[in-house]
Amino acid sequence: MQVFRLKGDFRSLDPVLPLLFDHGARGLEEREGEVWAYFPERVGLPLEGEWLSLPDEDWLSAWKRDLSPVEAGPFLVLAPWHKPRPGLIPIVIEPGMAFGTGHHETTRLALRALGRCVRKGMRVLDLGTGSGILAIAAAKLGARALGVDIDPAVLPLARENARRNGVEVEFLEGSLEASEARAPFDLIVANLFAELHQALLPGYRAQLAPGGGLLLTGILHSKGAGVEEALRGAGFSFQAEKEGEWVLYAAAPGV
Repeated sequence: MQVFRLKGDFRSLDPVLPLLFDHGARGLEEREGEVWAYFPERVGLPLEGEWLSLPDEDWLSAWKRDLSPVEAGPFLVLAPWHKPRPGLIPIVIEPGMAFGTGHHETTRLALRALGRCVRKGMRVLDLGTGSGILAIAAAKLGARALGVDIDPAVLPLARENARRNGVEVEFLEGSLEASEARAPFDLIVANLFAELHQALLPGYRAQLAPGGGLLLTGILHSKGAGVEEALRGAGFSFQAEKEGEWVLYAAAPGV
């Protein structure tokens, strides 16, 4: 098994991850300051990185051994080979193929917030759905969930993850405009970068039902001031929750 190591994490390398799969990657793993892409053989990649060779019999067992379940709010995010724990809502996600396995702070922030905010029957939009984890979490809590992503390559995995978890979630390709026909929503959750949230705030408000709210994450704490200014300018009140260098804003339009 061949490993291509890149400096960064899933969030910073998000634009190039589809390229890795286009060139035959079988899985991705986020390590401290690096992303490892696993290939059956070395290929030409137009990226800066380093190749390593691992014994075929070792790489998958080591990956599975080191990947632990993640507890976030009422949820336990599991790989298919993990066992559930009593008292927690299991979300089974096949790791490595799309952003959103529960191991990143932004995903954990969003899962905890969903656990506090979602009520049965709510209409929830997960914008930038990736693996589908947040839409699946909302559906597990009884919501009618829609997941939207600009990357068509992640949607089959998101649909398979929903099927694996026994929930019905609709997934569409596109950005915020793709969900317009399904609006209004009682809750919009979006794990995107700060500048994109700022640009999309008018669209978020247009698709919210009366009394609806936002859960916005993917935001570095150092970029939070810009998001807060944009939220105030769009007429939202908000509260912030932090984990590490990341922040989530729970926001609602003012009266």
